[in-house]
Amino acid sequence: MKPRITVNMTAQGEFEVWVNPAGRDLLVQELQRLNEKHEHFHLGPESIGDVEICSRPYRPDDRILDYGKVLFRTDDWDRQFFPHVMDAEDTSNSS
Repeated sequence: MKPRITVNMTAQGEFEVWVNPAGRDLLVQELQRLNEKHEHFHLGPESIGDVEICSRPYRPDDRILDYGKVLFRTDDWDRQFFPHVMDAEDTSNSS
């Protein structure tokens, strides 16, 4: 079975990722490969994406996202380069 991954925004603005079993396995495999040396992968058409995504929407009013990137960032990296993200996390975890 060929992996099928569809990434879209719904008409209500909700982000969705649709996967078949092979697409799920591929996406999990790529996520698990991420580390400080291999820190991102691209989602996109076969010609440019590390992980191919489908451009056929499930619903007629879905807006397909044709390209994307998944980035791996450690807390140390974020503290150094994007400290404002850590501030937001610290506040949201205080409950």
